[in-house]
Amino acid sequence: MNFDNSKPIYTQIIEDIKKKLIRGDIKLGDKMTSQRELAKEIKVNPNTVQRAYREMESMGLVKTLRGQGTFITEETDVLVEIKNDMASEILIKFIQEMRSLGFKDDEMINLIKEWQQKL
Repeated sequence: MNFDNSKPIYTQIIEDIKKKLIRGDIKLGDKMTSQRELAKEIKVNPNTVQRAYREMESMGLVKTLRGQGTFITEETDVLVEIKNDMASEILIKFIQEMRSLGFKDDEMINLIKEWQQKL
């Protein structure tokens, strides 16, 4: 992982896991990598990973079963909510940035349509 110094590492770990879940790289009900293994893999302090896992558990994104490990939730509603929340964040940032450049809403829509055809 390449970390952005402007955000806490634990939140970036959570975002990465959410993106993997949305893309289907991680499936509902999958067992997560252990906290120690993940810390070693991404070269961060184990306490940072522990905080990320704790936050994800409080969000309902993961569930820890004593002696078995940590698992992604099986609740499809959580996946839909995460997907919508992440899309909203991206759209809000995009619209704010475009407006700061002086673009009007209809101009943004036209640009999106143009780029959609190119991609």
